[in-house]
Amino acid sequence: MAQPQLNTQLFSYARQLVESVFKAQALTLQSLEQIADLQLDALEKQSTLAGDFLAAATETRTADGLRGLWEKGMALNRDSAERAVNVAREVFAVTQRTAQSLAELAKQQQQAAKDAATVPLTEARKAAA
Repeated sequence: MAQPQLNTQLFSYARQLVESVFKAQALTLQSLEQIADLQLDALEKQSTLAGDFLAAATETRTADGLRGLWEKGMALNRDSAERAVNVAREVFAVTQRTAQSLAELAKQQQQAAKDAATVPLTEARKAAA
């Protein structure tokens, strides 16, 4: 096989490999951005609720007020745990979608590598015959 043809095929494969790497990087960064947004939203909600609870705590002056505060604190903890579980589920879903996309990209790259390896062999066999 001629050297220029081999160089062209290698360059083409290398270019496709680099494009796949950039696609994988973009998918990963997009996933990380979504996860960060989910976590920041949860943190913002938790901070707001905790601030409201602390404001209520500073205004409590009676035993009944303390009982009510205790109940609010328990509700805050329960809501916080539920929110954490929901965020974890959403993060898992984003991670799973990203992993599937990356697996598909890797599958495409594997096929391209297979094609890049078999095309020169096929052409060499034809030239030899």
